Amino acid sequence: MALSRRSFSALAGTAALGLALGGSGGPGASSAYAAREVPTGPPPPAPSADGRRHTVGFDHYSLLVDGRRLVLWSGEMHPFRLPSPSLWRDVLQKMRAHGYNAVSVYVAWNYHSPAPGKYDFTGVRDLDLFLRTAAETGLYVVLRPGPYINAEVDGGGFPGWLTATAGTARTADPTYLGHVDEWLGHVDAIVARHLFTRGRGTVLLYQIENEYDAHVDEPTGRAYMSHLYRKVRADGIDVPLFHNDKGRNGYWTPGSFDTGGERGRWLYGFDGYPSPSQVPPDWGKFGTGGPTGGAGASPRTPGFMPEFGGGWFDPWGGVFFKGKGYAEARRTRDAAYERRFHLTNLANGITAHNVYMTFGGTSWGWLPAPVVYTSYDYGAAIDEGRQLTGKLAPMHQTGHMLRTIPDFAKLDRAADVKVAGLTAYHLRNPDTDAHVYVLRNDGDREVTAAVASAVAPAVPVGGDDLPVTVPARDARLMVANLALGPRRLRYSTAQPMLFLSAGRQDVVVFCGRRGDMARVVLESAEEPLVTRLSQQAAYVYDQGLLRLTAPLGAGGLIGVRVEGDGNDRPLLVLFADEATSLRLWPYDTPSGSVLVYGPELLRGAVLRDSTLRLTGDTVAAAGLEVWGPRGVEGVTWNDGAVRTVPTGSGSLRAAVPQAGVPEVELPVLGGWRTRAENPESAPGFDDSGWRVADRTSSYSTTAVPEGGPVLFADDYGFHYGDVWYRGTFTDATGIESVSLSYSTGTLGLLMAWLDGEPLGTHRMPVPDDGTIRRGTWTGTAVLPVGKRSRTGGRHVLSVLVRRMAHDQDGRALDTHKAARGLTSAAFTGGAPRVTWRIQGEAAPDPVRGPLNNGGLFGEREGWHLPGFADGGWKPVAFPRAERRQGVTWYRTTFRPAVPAGVDASVGLTLEDDPRRAYRAQIFLNGWNLGQYVNDVGPQHTFVLPNGILRTRGVNTLALAVLSEGTTPAGPGRVRLTLLGSAAGGVPVSLVACSGR
Repeated sequence: MALSRRSFSALAGTAALGLALGGSGGPGASSAYAAREVPTGPPPPAPSADGRRHTVGFDHYSLLVDGRRLVLWSGEMHPFRLPSPSLWRDVLQKMRAHGYNAVSVYVAWNYHSPAPGKYDFTGVRDLDLFLRTAAETGLYVVLRPGPYINAEVDGGGFPGWLTATAGTARTADPTYLGHVDEWLGHVDAIVARHLFTRGRGTVLLYQIENEYDAHVDEPTGRAYMSHLYRKVRADGIDVPLFHNDKGRNGYWTPGSFDTGGERGRWLYGFDGYPSPSQVPPDWGKFGTGGPTGGAGASPRTPGFMPEFGGGWFDPWGGVFFKGKGYAEARRTRDAAYERRFHLTNLANGITAHNVYMTFGGTSWGWLPAPVVYTSYDYGAAIDEGRQLTGKLAPMHQTGHMLRTIPDFAKLDRAADVKVAGLTAYHLRNPDTDAHVYVLRNDGDREVTAAVASAVAPAVPVGGDDLPVTVPARDARLMVANLALGPRRLRYSTAQPMLFLSAGRQDVVVFCGRRGDMARVVLESAEEPLVTRLSQQAAYVYDQGLLRLTAPLGAGGLIGVRVEGDGNDRPLLVLFADEATSLRLWPYDTPSGSVLVYGPELLRGAVLRDSTLRLTGDTVAAAGLEVWGPRGVEGVTWNDGAVRTVPTGSGSLRAAVPQAGVPEVELPVLGGWRTRAENPESAPGFDDSGWRVADRTSSYSTTAVPEGGPVLFADDYGFHYGDVWYRGTFTDATGIESVSLSYSTGTLGLLMAWLDGEPLGTHRMPVPDDGTIRRGTWTGTAVLPVGKRSRTGGRHVLSVLVRRMAHDQDGRALDTHKAARGLTSAAFTGGAPRVTWRIQGEAAPDPVRGPLNNGGLFGEREGWHLPGFADGGWKPVAFPRAERRQGVTWYRTTFRPAVPAGVDASVGLTLEDDPRRAYRAQIFLNGWNLGQYVNDVGPQHTFVLPNGILRTRGVNTLALAVLSEGTTPAGPGRVRLTLLGSAAGGVPVSLVACSGR
C-alpha cells in the first residue's frame, strides 16, 4: 500500500533525526545507516545552496538525503576539458534538463599546480565557480580529486613536477604523502564551502583515489587509503566517502582499511565498460555475488557505479573505431546500447549510477595522456561541440522516471518470470507492492512476445496477451501495480517517464520507441469521463478498468484526460515516442511543477507575478505548450512575450511557433602569413641562457646511462610539449653516425641537425591493437653523418623531441616517472665529449596555465599570441606543399558575425593528402586547442570553445607546423566548420586571452 505524503513526511522526519544523530552530519558521527527501515516516499527536492543543514546517508537500497530515498542519476563532465567557464553552465543545464540529478567531476592535480607549492584555482581553473554553478543549476556534485585520477590525462593527473621528486606515488611513502596533503588541502578548502550537509552547496559524495588495484593486500596500500580518508575528514569533508574499484575486484569495501573508528560512512563503488557486443552483465541482485560480483561485494551499501561506460576513448590512429573516430563510438554505443545496459543495471539494484562520459570535452594543450588524441568526445550523449545527440533519449526518459516516481529507489528481486526469446527481470517494491519488469533482447532479431503470463502473478490482466516488441539488442521496462498519486496503474507495456502534479491535475507520461503500441490500464471503481485529446488514442472501460492504447509517434504527443473517477484531481495521460519525449521538459519551481512541450531545450522556469518565464533553446521553429501551477496567466520565452491559448488538456499553448535559429555564416580563412622557425638548429644560436644538462642521478624509473649525464627533460623542470637539446663537441673527424635514444608518449618524434644541416627524423609507430595502452615508447634514431660534416673544430648537434605526454600510473609502479626526451647519445667512428644544454617551455602562462605551451621557439617568443607583430612575415595562401625538416608558423585573423542570441558551436577543420607527414598545433587567441597529425588521424576537426572564440570579434589563429622533411608538408585545406547552432544558449563571458 502506498504511503500518503503526510504519513511519509512523519516517518521521514524520524529517519532524518536518526541520520542526524548517527549519519554523516559531523566528524563524530558513527553510522550513516538508517536507524530504522526508510519507507518509499517522495524523493528529496532538487538541491541548492539553501543555507540549511542536511543529512546524507544510505542503506543497502539507496542513498538517503534528509531521510528520503535518492536514486543518483549522474553524468560525468570535466571542467578542465571545457576551458570556458560560462559554458559549464550550458552543459550542466543540458544535463539537468535531460533527467540527470548529479554531475561527477574529476579535479586534476596537474591542471592546478605548475610547480611544487604553487596552486591556481582562478580563471578556467575556478573550482569554486564550477561548484556554485552546479548548485545554481540544481545538481548534486560527486567530487573526485584523486590524488590520482587516470582519466586519460597526462600522468593520470599527477603534475609534471612530481616526476622529478623522491617518493613512490600511490603508496604510504611520506614524501609522496606530503605532496598529496598539500594538494588535497587546497582542494578541500574549496570543497568544504560547498558541502550539501552544510547547506552551502551541493557536494554530496567525495571519492578518494581511483581504480586503486595495487598494494591492496599490503600494509602500504591500506595505510595509504587510511591516510587519505583521515586527511579528507580532518579537512572538514563530512559527506560519505567512496572509492571506484577498477573492474569489480571487491577492493576497498567497508572494513577493509582503517577509517579512524568511523563506521557506515564509506561506500563501495565499482566501474564497468562492457562492449556493445557483450551480453549486459548482472552486477547486482541477479549476479553471482561475492567479491567480484559488483554490488554483491558490499551487501550493506547500495549498488554504486561511479563509472559506467557512456562511450569509450579512441587512441591515435583510431584503431578502436577503425579510423572513424568518435562518430563510430556513438554509433556502436547508441541509444539502444544505453537503454539495454542501464536498465540491466537498474534491475540489479544499481541505484547510484554515473555515466562516464556524459560530456567528454577536449583534452586541450598538452593535457591528453599517451593513449588519446585531443578530442575526448568519448561518443558521449552530449558531443564535444556541446550538441545534443540521440543517445540522450534513454537517459532523459530514465532519469526523469527515477526522479519523479519513488518506487524505483527500493526494489527487491521478485519471483523469476520467463518471456519467450527475452531475458526477463522481475522486481518488487516491498512498501508499495509495485512491480517492475525489464525485458531485454540480446539477439540480432526483433522479438515480439506475450508477457501476460509474466505479469499475471502480480496483477490480474483480464485475459489480455499483452504483446510487446523488443528490437534487436535493446530493452524495455514495464510496470504493474504502480501508484500514480491517488490512482493505481494496473499495468503498462510502455515505460513511465514521469509523474507530476501541475496545477489542478496530475500528469503522467509513458514513452517507448516509435511504432510501439502502448497499453495502459488504470484501476477505476467508477466509470470515468475520458477526453481524447488526440485522435490516435483509444480507450475502453470495463469491470473497473480503464484501458488506454496509443501508437507511439503517430502524430507527436498523444493525450488522454481522465476525470470523474472518484478522484478530486484529473489525470492527464501523455504518450511519447523517443523524439517526442526529447521535447518534454519537467521543471520544479517553488510554486509547483511545470511541464513544457515543444522546444529543443528548457533551461529554466520561474513564476513571477502570474507570468511563467521560460528560458531555453530552439533549433527549428517549435511549438510551445505549458502545463504549470495555478495562477499562471502569461508566458514568456527568452524574455519575449508569448501569446497563448488555453487547451482542453489544461495547458497554455503558444498561438504561433517560437522562431528557430537564424542562419550562421562563418568567414573564409585567408590572409595567412608565415615564418620559418627552429633557429636552435643553427651552430651560432645563443644558448647561453639554457640549462646545462649535467645531472648524474634521477628519480625517474628510466635508468641513467652509465657515464652519461641525465638528459631527461623533467629533471630540468621542463614537463610539457617540445624540448630542445644542443650538444657541443669538438672534432667530428671519422664520425659516421650518431645514435640518439629517446623516450616519449605515443607518436613521439625526434629530429636532429648537425651544424644546422638536417640529419633526419625518427618517430614512434602508430599504435595497433596490441600497443594501444602502451604509455611509454622508446626508440633510437641512428642518423648518418655526411662526409662534409666530418671535420675538426667546434660542432653543434641540435635535437628537437616532441615528448607527447607522460604515462599514467594505473598499476602504481611510478610509470609516470618514465623519462621524456633524450635519454642518451652515442657516435659511431668517434667518442667526442659532448656538453649538453636543454630548453623546454618557458614559465607557465599565467592565464592559460602550465599545460598550454611547450618549448618551440615561437611559443617562447609569443608567436602564438594575439597582438604579436607579424607584419614582416611572408604572405601565403593555402594549400601548402613545402618540404622542410623543422617548424613553420602560420598566422591569420578572422572575425565571425554570429547573430546575438545564437549559440553557435564552431570547429576548425584541417584536411590534406594523408601521405604527407606533418603535425600542426592549433592556437586560437593564444590557447593551444589541439594537435593535428595529418598522416595518423583520425581527428580532423577541433572545437573552438566560445569565450576563447570571439563569436562577434577579432580572433587570432596560429598554426605551428612540425614537418618531418620526408614528404611535402601542409597545411592543406583549413576552414571553419559550424558544428551546430541554437537560438538561446547561455551568456558567455570572454575568456582572458592576453597577448603581446
